[in-house]
Amino acid sequence: MNVTKHEVKYSQPSGNGQVSLFSTDSLQKDSAERERYAGGYNSHRITENNITNARGSVGHCPSSRLLEEILDDNNINNAIKRVKSNKGAHGIDGMETDELQQYFVENGDKIKQSILEGKYKPNPVRRVEIPKDDGKSKRPLGIPTVVDRVIQQAIAQVLSPIYEQQFSDNSFGFRPNRNQHGAIERCLEHINNGYIYVVDMDLEKFFDTVNQSKLIEVLSRTINDGRVISLIHKYLGAGVIIQHTFKETEEGVPQGGPLSPLLSNIILNELDKKLTERGHRFVRYADDLMIFCRSRRAAERVLNNIVPFIENKLFLRVNQEKTSVDYVARVKFLGFGFYQKDGKFRVRIHPKSIAKMKTKIKLLTSRSNGWSNETRIIKLQQYIRGWINYFKIADIASLLQKTDEWMRRRIRMIYWKQWKKVKTRTKMLKKLGISEEKSIGFANTRKGYWRIARSPALHKSLGNETLKKMGYLFFLDYFKKQTA
Repeated sequence: MNVTKHEVKYSQPSGNGQVSLFSTDSLQKDSAERERYAGGYNSHRITENNITNARGSVGHCPSSRLLEEILDDNNINNAIKRVKSNKGAHGIDGMETDELQQYFVENGDKIKQSILEGKYKPNPVRRVEIPKDDGKSKRPLGIPTVVDRVIQQAIAQVLSPIYEQQFSDNSFGFRPNRNQHGAIERCLEHINNGYIYVVDMDLEKFFDTVNQSKLIEVLSRTINDGRVISLIHKYLGAGVIIQHTFKETEEGVPQGGPLSPLLSNIILNELDKKLTERGHRFVRYADDLMIFCRSRRAAERVLNNIVPFIENKLFLRVNQEKTSVDYVARVKFLGFGFYQKDGKFRVRIHPKSIAKMKTKIKLLTSRSNGWSNETRIIKLQQYIRGWINYFKIADIASLLQKTDEWMRRRIRMIYWKQWKKVKTRTKMLKKLGISEEKSIGFANTRKGYWRIARSPALHKSLGNETLKKMGYLFFLDYFKKQTA
Protein backbone atom coordinates (compact mmCIF):
# COMPACT_ATOMS: atom_id res chain seq x y z
CA MET A 1 0.00 0.00 0.00
CA ASN A 2 1.42 3.35 -0.98
CA VAL A 3 1.81 5.78 1.85
CA THR A 4 0.28 8.68 -0.04
CA LYS A 5 -3.06 7.15 0.79
CA HIS A 6 -2.03 6.69 4.39
CA GLU A 7 -0.75 10.22 4.65
CA VAL A 8 -4.23 11.39 3.76
CA LYS A 9 -5.58 9.15 6.51
CA TYR A 10 -3.14 10.05 9.25
CA SER A 11 -1.79 13.50 8.42
CA GLN A 12 -4.12 15.30 6.09
CA PRO A 13 -3.18 18.99 5.79
CA SER A 14 -6.07 21.34 6.50
CA GLY A 15 -6.85 24.49 4.60
CA ASN A 16 -4.59 26.62 6.76
CA GLY A 17 -1.61 24.39 6.06
CA GLN A 18 -1.78 22.69 9.45
CA VAL A 19 -2.26 18.98 10.04
CA SER A 20 -5.57 17.95 11.57
CA LEU A 21 -5.43 15.36 14.31
CA PHE A 22 -9.05 15.90 15.23
CA SER A 23 -12.16 16.89 13.31
CA THR A 24 -12.55 20.65 12.93
CA ASP A 25 -15.42 20.85 15.42
CA SER A 26 -12.94 20.60 18.30
CA LEU A 27 -14.17 21.10 21.84
CA GLN A 28 -14.07 24.62 23.27
CA LYS A 29 -12.80 24.81 26.83
CA ASP A 30 -13.22 27.55 29.39
CA SER A 31 -10.20 29.09 31.08
CA ALA A 32 -10.37 26.76 34.08
CA GLU A 33 -10.10 23.71 31.82
CA ARG A 34 -7.20 25.26 29.92
CA GLU A 35 -5.19 25.68 33.11
CA ARG A 36 -4.96 21.88 33.36
CA TYR A 37 -2.42 21.84 30.54
CA ALA A 38 0.26 24.51 30.26
CA GLY A 39 1.54 25.98 27.00
CA GLY A 40 0.33 27.45 23.75
CA TYR A 41 -0.35 25.90 20.34
CA ASN A 42 -3.13 26.71 17.88
CA SER A 43 -3.69 23.65 15.73
CA HIS A 44 -5.82 20.49 15.54
CA ARG A 45 -3.87 17.42 14.55
CA ILE A 46 -5.87 14.20 14.87
CA THR A 47 -8.13 13.17 12.01
CA GLU A 48 -11.53 11.57 12.41
CA ASN A 49 -9.94 8.34 11.23
CA ASN A 50 -8.07 8.20 14.51
CA ILE A 51 -11.39 7.62 16.31
CA THR A 52 -12.68 4.20 15.36
CA ASN A 53 -15.47 1.90 16.38
CA ALA A 54 -14.56 -0.09 19.47
CA ARG A 55 -16.49 -3.24 18.55
CA GLY A 56 -14.53 -6.36 19.28
CA SER A 57 -12.20 -4.65 21.75
CA VAL A 58 -11.69 -5.99 25.24
CA GLY A 59 -14.36 -4.74 27.61
CA HIS A 60 -13.37 -2.74 30.65
CA CYS A 61 -13.12 -4.35 34.03
CA PRO A 62 -15.59 -2.71 36.47
CA SER A 63 -13.37 -3.58 39.45
CA SER A 64 -10.41 -1.60 38.11
CA ARG A 65 -9.92 2.04 37.22
CA LEU A 66 -6.34 1.72 35.99
CA LEU A 67 -7.15 3.51 32.74
CA GLU A 68 -8.54 6.50 34.64
CA GLU A 69 -5.31 6.63 36.63
CA ILE A 70 -3.32 6.66 33.38
CA LEU A 71 -5.47 9.49 32.00
CA ASP A 72 -5.34 11.54 35.20
CA ASP A 73 -4.42 15.17 34.45
CA ASN A 74 -1.33 15.12 36.68
CA ASN A 75 -0.08 11.91 35.08
CA ILE A 76 -0.62 13.28 31.56
CA ASN A 77 1.11 16.54 32.49
CA ASN A 78 4.10 14.62 33.83
CA ALA A 79 4.16 12.56 30.63
CA ILE A 80 4.15 15.72 28.51
CA LYS A 81 7.08 17.12 30.51
CA ARG A 82 9.01 13.87 30.12
CA VAL A 83 8.45 13.64 26.37
CA LYS A 84 9.42 17.30 25.93
CA SER A 85 12.59 16.87 27.97
CA ASN A 86 13.58 13.82 25.93
CA LYS A 87 12.95 15.77 22.71
CA GLY A 88 13.54 13.33 19.86
CA ALA A 89 12.40 13.22 16.25
CA HIS A 90 8.85 13.74 15.05
CA GLY A 91 6.50 10.94 13.99
CA ILE A 92 4.65 10.57 10.70
CA ASP A 93 2.45 13.65 11.34
CA GLY A 94 5.38 16.05 11.67
CA MET A 95 4.39 17.45 15.08
CA GLU A 96 7.37 18.44 17.25
CA THR A 97 7.65 18.11 21.02
CA ASP A 98 7.49 21.87 21.62
CA GLU A 99 3.95 21.86 20.22
CA LEU A 100 2.65 19.32 22.71
CA GLN A 101 1.46 21.42 25.62
CA GLN A 102 -0.84 23.75 23.71
CA TYR A 103 -2.08 20.85 21.62
CA PHE A 104 -3.23 19.10 24.80
CA VAL A 105 -4.78 22.36 26.02
CA GLU A 106 -7.03 22.26 23.00
CA ASN A 107 -7.50 18.52 22.51
CA GLY A 108 -6.70 16.80 25.81
CA ASP A 109 -10.31 16.13 26.78
CA LYS A 110 -11.17 14.75 23.37
CA ILE A 111 -8.16 12.40 23.41
CA LYS A 112 -9.08 11.22 26.89
CA GLN A 113 -12.70 10.58 25.91
CA SER A 114 -11.77 8.63 22.78
CA ILE A 115 -9.42 6.42 24.84
CA LEU A 116 -12.04 5.84 27.54
CA GLU A 117 -14.57 4.83 24.89
CA GLY A 118 -12.08 2.46 23.25
CA LYS A 119 -12.14 4.50 20.04
CA TYR A 120 -8.62 5.89 20.01
CA LYS A 121 -6.41 4.61 17.22
CA PRO A 122 -2.64 5.16 17.46
CA ASN A 123 -0.74 6.27 14.37
CA PRO A 124 1.81 3.99 12.71
CA VAL A 125 5.40 4.58 13.78
CA ARG A 126 7.97 6.12 11.45
CA ARG A 127 10.81 3.71 10.69
CA VAL A 128 14.36 5.01 10.93
CA GLU A 129 17.60 3.06 11.11
CA ILE A 130 20.67 3.84 13.19
CA PRO A 131 24.10 2.15 12.91
CA LYS A 132 24.90 -0.62 15.39
CA ASP A 133 28.16 -0.72 17.31
CA ASP A 134 29.74 -3.00 14.72
CA GLY A 135 29.40 -0.22 12.14
CA LYS A 136 28.14 -2.69 9.55
CA SER A 137 24.50 -3.45 10.37
CA LYS A 138 21.71 -1.08 11.38
CA ARG A 139 19.17 -1.09 14.19
CA PRO A 140 15.55 -0.30 13.22
CA LEU A 141 13.72 2.23 15.38
CA GLY A 142 10.03 3.04 15.29
CA ILE A 143 9.31 6.69 16.09
CA PRO A 144 5.73 7.26 17.32
CA THR A 145 4.02 10.62 16.94
CA VAL A 146 4.65 12.91 19.89
CA VAL A 147 1.00 12.59 20.98
CA ASP A 148 1.31 8.79 21.03
CA ARG A 149 4.59 9.15 22.91
CA VAL A 150 2.77 11.10 25.63
CA ILE A 151 0.11 8.41 25.96
CA GLN A 152 2.71 5.63 26.01
CA GLN A 153 4.69 7.55 28.63
CA ALA A 154 1.53 7.98 30.72
CA ILE A 155 0.91 4.21 30.55
CA ALA A 156 4.52 3.45 31.52
CA GLN A 157 4.41 5.85 34.49
CA VAL A 158 1.48 3.98 36.01
CA LEU A 159 2.53 0.42 35.13
CA SER A 160 6.21 0.71 36.06
CA PRO A 161 5.69 0.88 39.86
CA ILE A 162 3.35 -2.12 39.61
CA TYR A 163 5.84 -4.28 37.72
CA GLU A 164 8.86 -3.08 39.69
CA GLN A 165 7.53 -5.19 42.54
CA GLN A 166 7.69 -8.27 40.29
CA PHE A 167 11.00 -7.71 38.49
CA SER A 168 14.10 -9.68 39.40
CA ASP A 169 16.92 -8.19 41.44
CA ASN A 170 19.22 -9.50 38.68
CA SER A 171 17.65 -7.25 36.02
CA PHE A 172 19.29 -3.85 35.50
CA GLY A 173 18.12 -2.41 32.18
CA PHE A 174 15.50 0.35 31.81
CA ARG A 175 14.70 0.41 35.51
CA PRO A 176 14.80 3.26 38.05
CA ASN A 177 18.01 3.56 40.07
CA ARG A 178 19.63 0.75 38.07
CA ASN A 179 22.21 0.95 35.32
CA GLN A 180 25.07 -0.77 33.53
CA HIS A 181 27.46 -0.15 36.43
CA GLY A 182 25.21 -2.10 38.79
CA ALA A 183 25.05 -4.95 36.29
CA ILE A 184 28.84 -5.11 35.98
CA GLU A 185 29.31 -5.01 39.76
CA ARG A 186 26.85 -7.90 40.14
CA CYS A 187 28.79 -9.84 37.51
CA LEU A 188 31.99 -9.32 39.50
CA GLU A 189 30.31 -10.69 42.63
CA HIS A 190 29.40 -13.93 40.85
CA ILE A 191 32.81 -14.26 39.18
CA ASN A 192 34.76 -13.72 42.38
CA ASN A 193 32.58 -16.31 44.08
CA GLY A 194 33.92 -18.91 41.65
CA TYR A 195 31.38 -18.75 38.82
CA ILE A 196 33.97 -18.25 36.11
CA TYR A 197 32.19 -19.79 33.11
CA VAL A 198 29.29 -18.02 31.49
CA VAL A 199 26.47 -18.59 29.07
CA ASP A 200 26.65 -15.44 26.94
CA MET A 201 23.09 -15.40 25.58
CA ASP A 202 22.10 -13.49 22.45
CA LEU A 203 18.42 -13.17 21.54
CA GLU A 204 18.10 -12.72 17.81
CA LYS A 205 16.41 -9.42 16.83
CA PHE A 206 14.62 -9.43 20.17
CA PHE A 207 12.53 -6.27 19.84
CA ASP A 208 11.43 -7.25 16.33
CA THR A 209 10.40 -10.79 17.23
CA VAL A 210 8.50 -10.49 20.52
CA ASN A 211 5.36 -12.61 20.26
CA GLN A 212 2.57 -10.11 20.84
CA SER A 213 0.01 -12.72 21.90
CA LYS A 214 2.39 -14.05 24.55
CA LEU A 215 3.09 -10.52 25.76
CA ILE A 216 -0.63 -9.78 26.06
CA GLU A 217 -1.09 -13.03 27.98
CA VAL A 218 1.64 -12.06 30.43
CA LEU A 219 0.23 -8.55 30.83
CA SER A 220 -3.24 -9.93 31.54
CA ARG A 221 -1.96 -11.82 34.58
CA THR A 222 -1.33 -8.52 36.36
CA ILE A 223 -3.50 -5.89 34.67
CA ASN A 224 -7.17 -6.39 35.50
CA ASP A 225 -8.38 -3.44 33.46
CA GLY A 226 -9.05 -4.87 30.00
CA ARG A 227 -9.21 -1.39 28.50
CA VAL A 228 -5.52 -0.90 29.30
CA ILE A 229 -4.66 -4.26 27.71
CA SER A 230 -6.66 -3.25 24.64
CA LEU A 231 -4.87 0.11 24.37
CA ILE A 232 -1.44 -1.52 24.64
CA HIS A 233 -2.48 -4.08 22.02
CA LYS A 234 -3.41 -1.24 19.68
CA TYR A 235 0.03 0.26 20.06
CA LEU A 236 1.67 -3.07 19.31
CA GLY A 237 -0.37 -3.43 16.13
CA ALA A 238 -0.31 0.19 14.98
CA GLY A 239 1.93 -0.61 12.02
CA VAL A 240 5.00 1.08 10.63
CA ILE A 241 5.77 3.41 7.72
CA ILE A 242 8.84 2.21 5.81
CA GLN A 243 9.95 4.36 2.87
CA HIS A 244 6.44 5.77 2.37
CA THR A 245 4.78 2.36 2.57
CA PHE A 246 2.57 1.09 5.39
CA LYS A 247 3.41 -2.29 6.89
CA GLU A 248 1.44 -4.13 9.54
CA THR A 249 3.21 -5.16 12.76
CA GLU A 250 2.02 -8.60 13.77
CA GLU A 251 5.03 -9.30 15.95
CA GLY A 252 7.64 -7.33 17.84
CA VAL A 253 7.79 -4.29 20.10
CA PRO A 254 9.01 -1.26 18.11
CA GLN A 255 12.12 0.34 19.61
CA GLY A 256 11.72 4.08 19.98
CA GLY A 257 8.58 4.47 22.08
CA PRO A 258 8.49 5.12 25.87
CA LEU A 259 6.50 1.94 26.47
CA SER A 260 8.85 -0.46 24.67
CA PRO A 261 11.52 -0.77 27.41
CA LEU A 262 8.89 -1.65 30.02
CA LEU A 263 7.20 -4.20 27.75
CA SER A 264 10.56 -5.81 26.98
CA ASN A 265 11.27 -6.19 30.70
CA ILE A 266 7.81 -7.62 31.30
CA ILE A 267 8.24 -10.43 28.76
CA LEU A 268 11.87 -11.12 29.74
CA ASN A 269 10.90 -11.22 33.41
CA GLU A 270 9.37 -14.60 32.55
CA LEU A 271 12.88 -15.78 31.69
CA ASP A 272 14.24 -14.22 34.89
CA LYS A 273 11.67 -16.13 36.94
CA LYS A 274 12.57 -19.41 35.26
CA LEU A 275 16.30 -18.88 35.86
CA THR A 276 15.64 -18.00 39.50
CA GLU A 277 13.39 -21.05 39.91
CA ARG A 278 16.23 -23.25 38.65
CA GLY A 279 18.72 -21.64 41.04
CA HIS A 280 20.96 -20.04 38.41
CA ARG A 281 23.12 -16.97 38.97
CA PHE A 282 22.57 -14.49 36.18
CA VAL A 283 22.65 -10.81 35.22
CA ARG A 284 20.37 -9.31 32.59
CA TYR A 285 20.46 -5.85 31.06
CA ALA A 286 17.53 -5.54 28.63
CA ASP A 287 18.06 -8.44 26.19
CA ASP A 288 21.74 -8.92 27.12
CA LEU A 289 21.99 -11.95 29.41
CA MET A 290 24.87 -13.65 31.23
CA ILE A 291 24.34 -16.89 33.20
CA PHE A 292 27.23 -17.78 35.53
CA CYS A 293 28.39 -21.33 36.29
CA ARG A 294 31.32 -22.98 38.05
CA SER A 295 32.40 -25.17 35.12
CA ARG A 296 32.16 -25.27 31.35
CA ARG A 297 30.17 -28.49 31.50
CA ALA A 298 27.61 -26.92 33.84
CA ALA A 299 27.32 -23.88 31.58
CA GLU A 300 26.74 -26.07 28.51
CA ARG A 301 24.07 -28.00 30.40
CA VAL A 302 22.34 -24.76 31.42
CA LEU A 303 22.39 -23.52 27.83
CA ASN A 304 20.87 -26.73 26.50
CA ASN A 305 18.15 -26.66 29.14
CA ILE A 306 17.15 -23.00 28.88
CA VAL A 307 16.96 -22.67 25.09
CA PRO A 308 13.77 -24.80 24.79
CA PHE A 309 12.03 -22.58 27.36
CA ILE A 310 13.03 -19.41 25.51
CA GLU A 311 12.00 -20.67 22.10
CA ASN A 312 8.99 -22.88 22.92
CA LYS A 313 7.45 -21.00 25.87
CA LEU A 314 8.37 -17.38 25.25
CA PHE A 315 8.51 -17.77 21.45
CA LEU A 316 11.77 -15.82 21.22
CA ARG A 317 14.72 -16.75 19.01
CA VAL A 318 18.17 -17.62 20.32
CA ASN A 319 20.97 -16.59 18.00
CA GLN A 320 23.00 -19.81 17.96
CA GLU A 321 25.97 -18.18 16.24
CA LYS A 322 26.38 -15.42 18.83
CA THR A 323 25.32 -17.40 21.89
CA SER A 324 28.28 -19.14 23.50
CA VAL A 325 29.75 -20.77 26.58
CA ASP A 326 33.14 -19.35 27.52
CA TYR A 327 35.62 -18.52 30.25
CA VAL A 328 34.65 -15.18 31.76
CA ALA A 329 37.86 -13.39 30.74
CA ARG A 330 36.99 -13.89 27.09
CA VAL A 331 33.47 -12.44 27.06
CA LYS A 332 32.21 -8.92 26.42
CA PHE A 333 29.25 -7.56 28.37
CA LEU A 334 27.90 -4.03 27.94
CA GLY A 335 31.25 -2.97 26.50
CA PHE A 336 33.22 -4.25 29.48
CA GLY A 337 35.46 -7.25 30.02
CA PHE A 338 36.97 -9.02 33.02
CA TYR A 339 40.53 -9.98 33.95
CA GLN A 340 42.30 -11.56 36.89
CA LYS A 341 44.95 -9.78 38.95
CA ASP A 342 46.46 -10.97 42.24
CA GLY A 343 43.88 -13.73 42.48
CA LYS A 344 40.94 -11.35 42.11
CA PHE A 345 38.86 -10.57 39.05
CA ARG A 346 38.57 -6.94 38.03
CA VAL A 347 36.82 -4.89 35.36
CA ARG A 348 38.50 -3.72 32.18
CA ILE A 349 37.30 -2.24 28.92
CA HIS A 350 36.83 -4.85 26.24
CA PRO A 351 39.26 -4.49 23.30
CA LYS A 352 36.33 -3.98 20.90
CA SER A 353 35.16 -1.01 22.97
CA ILE A 354 38.68 0.45 22.89
CA ALA A 355 38.80 0.05 19.11
CA LYS A 356 35.42 1.75 18.80
CA MET A 357 36.62 4.65 20.96
CA LYS A 358 39.75 5.15 18.85
CA THR A 359 37.69 5.11 15.67
CA LYS A 360 35.51 7.86 17.12
CA ILE A 361 38.52 9.93 18.17
CA LYS A 362 39.96 9.60 14.66
CA LEU A 363 36.71 10.98 13.31
CA LEU A 364 36.65 13.86 15.79
CA THR A 365 40.29 14.74 15.07
CA SER A 366 40.17 14.32 11.32
CA ARG A 367 42.16 16.91 9.39
CA SER A 368 39.55 17.14 6.64
CA ASN A 369 36.10 17.18 8.26
CA GLY A 370 35.70 20.91 7.71
CA TRP A 371 34.98 21.75 11.36
CA SER A 372 36.16 24.90 13.07
CA ASN A 373 38.53 24.40 15.99
CA GLU A 374 35.80 25.58 18.36
CA THR A 375 33.38 22.96 17.06
CA ARG A 376 36.01 20.22 17.35
CA ILE A 377 36.78 21.22 20.94
CA ILE A 378 33.10 21.05 21.93
CA LYS A 379 32.54 17.69 20.23
CA LEU A 380 35.61 16.20 21.89
CA GLN A 381 34.52 17.50 25.29
CA GLN A 382 31.08 15.95 24.89
CA TYR A 383 32.41 12.58 23.77
CA ILE A 384 35.13 12.35 26.44
CA ARG A 385 32.71 13.22 29.26
CA GLY A 386 30.17 10.66 28.12
CA TRP A 387 32.77 7.94 27.55
CA ILE A 388 34.45 8.42 30.93
CA ASN A 389 31.15 8.56 32.82
CA TYR A 390 30.24 5.20 31.29
CA PHE A 391 33.58 3.37 31.60
CA LYS A 392 34.97 4.96 34.78
CA ILE A 393 34.35 1.82 36.87
CA ALA A 394 36.98 -0.06 34.85
CA ASP A 395 40.76 -0.07 35.36
CA ILE A 396 41.65 2.42 32.65
CA ALA A 397 44.27 4.89 33.93
CA SER A 398 47.17 3.54 31.85
CA LEU A 399 44.95 3.23 28.77
CA LEU A 400 43.82 6.85 29.13
CA GLN A 401 47.39 8.14 29.40
CA LYS A 402 48.37 6.44 26.13
CA THR A 403 45.13 7.55 24.46
CA ASP A 404 45.71 11.18 25.48
CA GLU A 405 49.25 11.15 24.06
CA TRP A 406 47.97 9.77 20.77
CA MET A 407 45.05 12.24 20.67
CA ARG A 408 47.26 15.25 21.39
CA ARG A 409 49.54 14.24 18.53
CA ARG A 410 46.53 14.19 16.22
CA ILE A 411 45.44 17.63 17.46
CA ARG A 412 48.91 19.10 16.84
CA MET A 413 48.82 17.61 13.36
CA ILE A 414 45.54 19.44 12.68
CA TYR A 415 47.01 22.81 13.57
CA TRP A 416 50.16 22.20 11.53
CA LYS A 417 48.00 21.48 8.52
CA GLN A 418 45.85 24.56 9.15
CA TRP A 419 48.89 26.85 9.23
CA LYS A 420 49.86 25.61 5.73
CA LYS A 421 52.15 28.40 4.47
CA VAL A 422 55.71 28.89 5.67
CA LYS A 423 54.93 32.46 6.66
CA THR A 424 51.95 31.42 8.78
CA ARG A 425 53.85 28.59 10.45
CA THR A 426 56.73 30.90 11.32
CA LYS A 427 54.35 33.48 12.76
CA MET A 428 52.40 30.96 14.85
CA LEU A 429 55.51 29.20 16.19
CA LYS A 430 57.00 32.52 17.28
CA LYS A 431 53.69 33.50 18.89
CA LEU A 432 53.69 30.23 20.84
CA GLY A 433 57.19 30.67 22.25
CA ILE A 434 59.62 29.27 19.66
CA SER A 435 62.62 31.42 18.77
CA GLU A 436 62.61 33.19 15.40
CA GLU A 437 65.55 31.18 14.10
CA LYS A 438 64.06 27.85 15.00
CA SER A 439 60.61 28.92 13.79
CA ILE A 440 61.93 29.81 10.34
CA GLY A 441 63.89 26.59 10.04
CA PHE A 442 61.07 24.43 11.29
CA ALA A 443 58.45 26.14 9.12
CA ASN A 444 60.39 25.14 6.01
CA THR A 445 60.46 21.43 6.81
CA ARG A 446 59.08 18.96 4.31
CA LYS A 447 58.38 16.19 6.77
CA GLY A 448 54.89 14.69 6.84
CA TYR A 449 52.13 15.93 9.14
CA TRP A 450 52.14 12.88 11.42
CA ARG A 451 55.90 12.97 11.87
CA ILE A 452 55.93 16.71 12.56
CA ALA A 453 53.17 16.30 15.16
CA ARG A 454 55.63 14.60 17.53
CA SER A 455 58.50 17.04 17.00
CA PRO A 456 59.98 19.01 19.94
CA ALA A 457 58.89 22.29 18.35
CA LEU A 458 55.21 21.38 18.30
CA HIS A 459 55.42 19.71 21.69
CA LYS A 460 56.70 22.99 23.09
CA SER A 461 54.53 25.40 21.13
CA LEU A 462 51.35 23.32 21.47
CA GLY A 463 52.15 21.77 24.83
CA ASN A 464 49.64 20.06 27.07
CA GLU A 465 48.88 23.18 29.12
CA THR A 466 48.51 25.29 25.98
CA LEU A 467 45.98 22.86 24.54
CA LYS A 468 44.05 22.86 27.83
CA LYS A 469 43.91 26.67 27.80
CA MET A 470 42.51 26.45 24.27
CA GLY A 471 39.64 24.37 25.69
CA TYR A 472 40.70 20.79 24.94
CA LEU A 473 39.67 18.17 27.48
CA PHE A 474 41.69 15.00 27.97
CA PHE A 475 40.57 11.57 29.10
CA LEU A 476 42.91 11.12 32.08
CA ASP A 477 42.25 14.59 33.52
CA TYR A 478 38.48 14.10 33.41
CA PHE A 479 38.77 10.54 34.76
CA LYS A 480 40.76 11.72 37.79
CA LYS A 481 38.23 14.47 38.41
CA GLN A 482 35.28 12.03 38.27
CA THR A 483 36.91 9.42 40.49
CA ALA A 484 38.55 11.72 43.05
